[in-house]
Amino acid sequence: MADARPVLAVTVGEPAGIGPDIAIRAAWALRDRARCVLVGDAAFLALTASLIDPAIRLSGISRLALRHSGLPHFGPDTIPVVDVPLDAHVVPGQLDAANGRAVLATLDLAVEGVGAGWFDAIVTAPLQKSTINDAGIAFSGHTEYLAEKTGTDKVVMMLAGSPGDGQPYLRVALATTHLALKDVPAAITKDGLARVLEILHADLKAKFGIAAPRILVTGLNPHAGENGYLGREEIDVITPVLEDARARGIDARGPYPADTLFQQKYLQDADAVLAMYHDQGLPVLKHATFGRGVNITLGLPLIRTSVDHGTALDLAAQGLGLADAGSMEEAIRVAVSMVLAQRAAA
Repeated sequence: MADARPVLAVTVGEPAGIGPDIAIRAAWALRDRARCVLVGDAAFLALTASLIDPAIRLSGISRLALRHSGLPHFGPDTIPVVDVPLDAHVVPGQLDAANGRAVLATLDLAVEGVGAGWFDAIVTAPLQKSTINDAGIAFSGHTEYLAEKTGTDKVVMMLAGSPGDGQPYLRVALATTHLALKDVPAAITKDGLARVLEILHADLKAKFGIAAPRILVTGLNPHAGENGYLGREEIDVITPVLEDARARGIDARGPYPADTLFQQKYLQDADAVLAMYHDQGLPVLKHATFGRGVNITLGLPLIRTSVDHGTALDLAAQGLGLADAGSMEEAIRVAVSMVLAQRAAA
């Protein structure tokens, strides 16, 4: 009987952080649901796994063998590891620029693997940008790097998660991402906002299986500008873009005041919220999802999910098994659901 589990490349991120720990534990916990393939230093990960739980079984594969013969099949009791060797010994909690290129190589292998058909999606553990930059490679983050590697001109950052207690699944996309607050208004243009809405609408359909996505859009200013008294971005930019989007078949509603939009009575009728800037939408989601949030990159020609937190070097230095693997587990679950949605639509 064919193995229907989606095959996920799980890059383990910064080796001195919690990434290897949570990647191993999450892949093992969800091995009946996904064929997770860890991408990292096989010897280091085997040692880490043995210290976490001697019952965890890893099996290494060289990049050369993978390229020559493809990914061999392993049952649910073994986690394969594509070996991307590190260049320096790992001390938990201590960054080493000597390993920066190896960390980046795990992303390269994951992208290559999706293109070659080895993997259905990519799930990324947190990395440390400074390690890669200190290795002499200009690097601004996972999202930007994956966009460059895949030739994607525009991507959209979305975080998602379940608050629990029967509340609707929450998805929050961003019109702008890592910008100083003073630069946000100028970055919200008609063309840019329209493109974000197009990507969000298209990926909700293609990658989440939502036939007719409903998108609620926040204003930029307090009270959504209050008819221009608190700013004109809603009048001059956001409202015209939403009107044009609706004319093109995109169900985008708003702009709504952000301080009142994130209530169940509104969210229960929405598939996603589009917020104008990072700290307008993400604090709400991260509070609501209690460490179970997932970072999803929209607009790429592949599925990529990630955790919603950083490398936690201080926690890694204290020992294995202390970090909460919940966000990593949820990133794997979301990637699985997205792969299955794509399969169903094919």
